[in-house]
Amino acid sequence: MKKGIDFLFLWVCVMMLFSCGISKSLHQLPSLLGYNATVPTVKKHSATLFTTGNNFLIQNKQNLWELYVVGDPLERGLVMGSLSDSLLKKQERIFFSKIDNLVPSHFKQHLLRQFLKWYNRKLYLHVTNEYQTEIYGISQYTSHDFDHIAPGYLRTLYLHGAHDIGHALQDVALVGCSSFAVWGEKSEDGSLILGRNFDFYVGDDFAQDKLVAFVRPTQGYPFMMVTWAGMIGAVSGMNNEGLTVTINAGKSDIPLIAKTPVSILTREILQYAKNIEEAVAIAKKRQVFVSESIMVGSAQDKKAILIEVAPHNFGIVDVPNSNQLICTNHFQSAALKRGNPNQNQIANSHSQYRYERLAELLDDNLKINPQKAAAILRNKEGLNNLPLGFGNEKALNQLLAHHAIIFKPEQRLAWVSSNPYQLGEFVCYDLNKIFKNNSFKDSVVSLQQQNLNIAKDPFMETIAYRDYENFKIEDRKMDFFLKNKAGLTAAFAKNYQSLNPDYWLVYYKVGVYYEQQAAYPLAQQNFETALTKEITTLPQRQVVQRKLKKIKRKL
Repeated sequence: MKKGIDFLFLWVCVMMLFSCGISKSLHQLPSLLGYNATVPTVKKHSATLFTTGNNFLIQNKQNLWELYVVGDPLERGLVMGSLSDSLLKKQERIFFSKIDNLVPSHFKQHLLRQFLKWYNRKLYLHVTNEYQTEIYGISQYTSHDFDHIAPGYLRTLYLHGAHDIGHALQDVALVGCSSFAVWGEKSEDGSLILGRNFDFYVGDDFAQDKLVAFVRPTQGYPFMMVTWAGMIGAVSGMNNEGLTVTINAGKSDIPLIAKTPVSILTREILQYAKNIEEAVAIAKKRQVFVSESIMVGSAQDKKAILIEVAPHNFGIVDVPNSNQLICTNHFQSAALKRGNPNQNQIANSHSQYRYERLAELLDDNLKINPQKAAAILRNKEGLNNLPLGFGNEKALNQLLAHHAIIFKPEQRLAWVSSNPYQLGEFVCYDLNKIFKNNSFKDSVVSLQQQNLNIAKDPFMETIAYRDYENFKIEDRKMDFFLKNKAGLTAAFAKNYQSLNPDYWLVYYKVGVYYEQQAAYPLAQQNFETALTKEITTLPQRQVVQRKLKKIKRKL
């Protein structure tokens, strides 16, 4: 991670010498002409219910926030910002504290701010005025505590590229998702069903206040998406025509300039496409700056495809002779699969492993329904049910996902996971009913179809789950011991490893500590044990092997 960040800052220093064009972007604002600029008056009914006009924000009993918004772009943005004001400020604090942890140096933070200005100098040229306006409306409610990073509007616009910029910081593992679709003979009732885990990780706190947004725009189709306060881009969503979108990051070269954030592209697809043909046409119009797989499911077409986009390439994955489609974090189309970045991704990441695990589970579950889809998304074991240790990124359920979601597009049904991770109850929403109702003024209640919800994972009631939650606390202590090269006791090491005994990392970290202390026999013992576990990637296994070889020479 440090190597990637240091490289980025070297790059920033060079690129700042060629920073022409920044000033214009810093002063650019969207055109608000013709839009409703009325400042919303929000009524707080309780700590979990806020309304303004026919718009509302309510927290349901599963602790998901449900946001219902109508209007033109400015109207939507102002309503979103005003209703979710406290959530918006909280998410900003969490996100930027994560950056502070990654980049503690004030000098490097200054360079990072300069980098953002330079890197995003043409971002506004690749985001339509409609979405700039919606972002502008939200930005009127952002915190002034972060104005030193960028003004509210620009900062909110920049954050819509956070998923993409995670590619630029190649060693920072912010993204790594798994998704699948089945139809025909693979589905219990023959209709299309899709499932996905969105493993965008900015810490546990960031995922606490998920928004399930229901948006009825003045132009385009009404749609729902799972998001967070301040985010108008779509990472998982479905419109009332039964078209779904989900995104999976692929391997990218470091991009030289920001263009269309992928989540903004998928938002446009969600709002303006009713079938696969229209989704592909929209994707071809936009220039992206990282590589991404977009899974599109269509009630009209009764199947799903992958649209694979890259800065200089475009591919489609269609499976006319199959009734299932799998996507992790590598490319499958003829246009992109042979590229060096993609081949390196297959060889050196956990993407191929998760792909094969998904295929294995789909083979084991011949007739997929929403309950089986949830069980697949919650699966924590490796190939052939091998124990991986909890939190291993080779698992489909890495116990860090921001959310999981299941769609039945032909029925307009969506199930959204509740905390923690994918383990809580999957809450069902029926878009037919939600968008049939034109007014919620009289009584606002949760929009869920409670009788169709999927029960929480029994794993939550186990000792193993309790131990994993304790492990996360102890793992932070372990990192502190490593950083300070002091403080670890034999009793702590034993307890730490017992909380997650199948996870290779607990043995590796203890081994590194003993290596620091020149306790080479203990270091050797732990590195050897780590190598008996399922190590997440080939490069990580090679690191352990090199350390063990070095230790043996010292002995």
